[in-house]
Order: sequence, then structure tokens, then C-alpha cells
Amino acid sequence: MKIVVLDGYTLNPGDNPWTELEALGDVRIFERSPVEEIRDRASDATVLVTNKTPISAAVIEDLPELKMITVAATGYNIVDVVAARARGIVVANVPDYGTNAVAQYVMALLLELCHRVGDHAQEAREGAWTRSKDWSFWRTPQIELHGKTMGIVGFGRIGRRVAELAEAFGMRVIYNSRRAYEDVPQAYCGLEELFAEADVVSLHCGLTTENAGMVDAALLARMKRTAFLVNTARGGLVNEADLAAALEAGTLAGAAVDVVSKEPPAAANPLLRATNCLVTPHIAWAALEARQRIMKTTVENVRAFAVGAPVNVVS
Repeated sequence: MKIVVLDGYTLNPGDNPWTELEALGDVRIFERSPVEEIRDRASDATVLVTNKTPISAAVIEDLPELKMITVAATGYNIVDVVAARARGIVVANVPDYGTNAVAQYVMALLLELCHRVGDHAQEAREGAWTRSKDWSFWRTPQIELHGKTMGIVGFGRIGRRVAELAEAFGMRVIYNSRRAYEDVPQAYCGLEELFAEADVVSLHCGLTTENAGMVDAALLARMKRTAFLVNTARGGLVNEADLAAALEAGTLAGAAVDVVSKEPPAAANPLLRATNCLVTPHIAWAALEARQRIMKTTVENVRAFAVGAPVNVVS
């Protein structure tokens, strides 16, 4: 079985070896693969492993030996599943690997918005505390989360874990999802109501044609001027120009995004220069423990396919 990994660097930059996958067949690993090079690299591949390299209908048509595509991530919108299904190609994903890592990162972003720990540590390192006339100083408001409201958009595994962490800080949690759940104690509310009521809005829904750009000027205008927006889901959920304008206008107090609409971002992306906006390079998922779970499940997907009992199938 010939297995080609198209973009393996982010999953294994040197600390998460491919040993178990290599035991399953003839494995070729590429750190990154431009779309125009996929045909040459994978012309005889039985299995493709991809993280973010898109597998279009045209790519599928060019790979006559292909029998399986396994996405080393949860989202699989990079694969033309319809074209794969038409060819009888199995498409699998990793349904759960980063719940704890991403939820933890949400709270890290939120705490940074509340305290600007990095900025204050740098001030102390540069001598501002040494020169201070007082025993304590702060450059930004210091914000306590206890008693505030966390609004979560999307209430799957990660959203529910964020709810648990927020509640551990003494926050009240409300949520919006495609439907209300009877098995959770948190209160469901409409999207506009959630944005108006929450002190923190955290996005945890998938990106669809229906919700692309849903966080726009109208929705942002409903937020409290003291509120924060956190996005670790998909950059395309947010109209970035509208968010930057709202931050400049003081419509909300701050934002933290780990994802943007195009990654890596264009230099002109307005969030890179927006007031009180933290932008991090899509690393909420990247804890070694989470990447090891991706590797383990990816190997399980290929192994199960090889014995005729595929798992985690999405096609």
C-alpha cells in the first residue's frame, strides 16, 4: 500500500514521528505540497494524508490508484467529498483530538485580554517597574471574570469544554447552536441576544455557506462596549473589516483571534493592525498531546481501511 503525506510538517515538525504509519506500507512524506505538484507526488498513491492541502475533483481525477483520503484534522471541507464518493474513494477524518487543548487556549486568550500579562512582563523587564514611584502599576484595565457572562456559539465538544472552564472561573454561560440541547444546564438563546448579553463571545461552530461572515457590523453593534470576542474556530465566520472597524470605534473592548479568513494572512489583513486585537498563528490545536492524538487516529484510519473496515468515514 502506497501512502503519501502531502503536508506533514505542522503535524510533525520533529517531535511527533511517523513511525507507526510507516509500518503500514510504502510511505512518502512531504512537508508541504503545492496543488500543482500533487499529481507527480501521488500518481501511484493508494492513500493520501492531508491536513490543509486541498483535494479537489480535478486532483482526484488525476490519481487513478487512489482509494482513500484521510484528513489529519476534524474539518474536511478541503476535500471534494462528492467527487471522492463518485469514485468510491473513502474519506476519513479525526473527529476528536483537540478538545482540551483548544479550550485551554481559549482561556489563555481571554486571560491575556483581561490582564495583558505579556505586555506587563515586558514593561517590568524593560525597567518600568524599577522606575515606578509606586509598588504597583498597570497599563491596561485588570478585569475579573467571576460573575460575567460567557456566550458560546457552537456547543459541540469544544464549546462544552470551554463552558466548563468558564464556569470554573465563576462565569455564567449561555450558548447558541443549531438547536437547543436538553442534556445541558446552560441556557440556549438566539444569536443576537447572545451577542447583546455576553461579556465574552467565543466562537466554536464550523464554517458553512450559511454562516460565513455572520459576525458582521450589525452583530458587533449589539455587543457591550466592555465585551470581548474570541475566535478559535474558523476565520471565515468573521467579517474582518467590520471587526477591525468596531475595535477602532470602541464598539467592543477587544478581540483575540487564532484564525483568519486566509492563512497565512495577507499583510493587508485589517486585524493585524486593529486596536486591542490579539492575533495568534492558528496554534490552539498545536499542543504535542493533541498532535499525537491526530497521528494515532490517522494511523488507525489507514490501518482500518487496509483490513476492509474503515472508521471515521465522512464520505
